[in-house]
Amino acid sequence: MGMMGILNLAHGTIYMFGAYLGWTIAVKYGLNFGLAIVAGGLAGGLLGFVLQQGFLRHLHKQINEQVLLTAGFIFILTNLAQWIFGPIPRAPFTPPFLSGSLPIQGMVYPIFRFAIILIGIILYIGFWWLVDKTRMGAIVRAGMDDKEMTVGLGINLELVTAAVCFFGTSITGIAGFIGAQRLGADLQLPLTILKYAMVVVVVGGVGSIHGAFLGSMLIGLIDTFGRALFPQLAMFTIFLAMIVILLFRPIGLLGRKGIWG
Repeated sequence: MGMMGILNLAHGTIYMFGAYLGWTIAVKYGLNFGLAIVAGGLAGGLLGFVLQQGFLRHLHKQINEQVLLTAGFIFILTNLAQWIFGPIPRAPFTPPFLSGSLPIQGMVYPIFRFAIILIGIILYIGFWWLVDKTRMGAIVRAGMDDKEMTVGLGINLELVTAAVCFFGTSITGIAGFIGAQRLGADLQLPLTILKYAMVVVVVGGVGSIHGAFLGSMLIGLIDTFGRALFPQLAMFTIFLAMIVILLFRPIGLLGRKGIWG
């Protein structure tokens, strides 16, 4: 969204493919956990690359067309996943080296949840460093703010956007496999993940790594407490938070101005 002005509603299906493929390699065939991560990442990256190069790069900032196109790909890719992996959901799993639990203040917490938290923190720091502290990050931010000037300086922005799309959707595929430990893999994942991703982006703000992190933490806490305190209104709580943010700060908590202009 931030760099290319693309609203990709099919992002959840990329997550789903990473979950299915990683689960198949790690659980069904009992192969190396690292290999499953690589496979999930490659699947996500290739799907995102094909989608961006074949279709979305022709629709820069054409929001209505992007919504229709990527919404259609939700159904296409979901049916493709059903054809490849079948309709039976895959159960959540825990790799042997992350099994067990830790007692904290009289409560017992699974070790794999701490691993997921650690992975999230590492990704956040890594993205922040890449975007804010490297030359590639400077090019990405320049492309977000002024595409024409960036191209005018001799930068191959098409190559940069393709690389960013591949990298971003690779992380999505990896996240799908990591998330399969908690959620498993099924054909409902595209809409489930899309729902949370859209709310997080709106609340945190488009084009901001810090906003994405803050938005995910905030929505995660609101969703958790909402399910515990108001189970009948569990979904309402996160959308209420989004509505409040849109009313008082339409660009999100840490969003960048002018991204869609």
